Amino acid sequence: MNQSHLPFSLVPGLTAVELTTGTEPLLQRFFDENPLYFITTHGEPAQPDAAHEEIHEDLPEGWPYTRKWIIGYATRSGELAGMANVVSDLLAPSVWHIGTFIVATSRHGTGEAQELYQCLEQWARDNGAQYLRLGVVSGNSRAERFWQRLGFTQTRVRTGMVMGKLENTIHVMYKSLSGGSQQDYLALVERDRPD
Repeated sequence: MNQSHLPFSLVPGLTAVELTTGTEPLLQRFFDENPLYFITTHGEPAQPDAAHEEIHEDLPEGWPYTRKWIIGYATRSGELAGMANVVSDLLAPSVWHIGTFIVATSRHGTGEAQELYQCLEQWARDNGAQYLRLGVVSGNSRAERFWQRLGFTQTRVRTGMVMGKLENTIHVMYKSLSGGSQQDYLALVERDRPD
C-alpha cells in the first residue's frame, strides 16, 4: 500500500494508505462490514464488485481531471476504519471532488469523521485545491448535516440519478478553500450552476 503524498491522519492509530488493485479484498471487506452507506444511497448492501468499481471506475467521458485517489484509513492491524475517493482538478484546475467518504459505522459519533475530513481538506489545499465539491443523496440526513457543518453549500440539485436500486436526487455542494465566492466557483464549473 502506497503511503506517499497522502493526507496525514490526526486520529490515533489510523494511517492513510492508497488503495489499488492489490487491496480490493480489503476495501470490499470494509464495504461489506459497513453497509449503511450503500443501503442509504443504493437501497442495498455493497455488491460483490463494489471495491473493484470504486478503484477502477472511469470518470464520465469528457470530464477532465488530473488524478484519482482511493484513500484508506488503516488501523494498526491493517483493517480499514474509513475510506475516501478524491479526484484532483475535476472539471477545472484547483477544483477537487470528494466522490465517496465513509467512516466505519462503529466510529460514528466519535468525531473521527470530522478529523479525517479536516486532514483531507488540508492535504487538498496543500496540493493546490481552491474548491472542494461533492454530491449528497437527498434524504441522507446524517450526511447532509455533516457536510453543512463542515462549511459546504448547495449549488444545484440533480434528479434522476440511478444508484443501485434507487433513483436519487443529489445535492451538489461546494466549499471554497481560498475565499473565492460562489460566482467565482461557478465561473470555473458551469455544470454546477443552479437550474
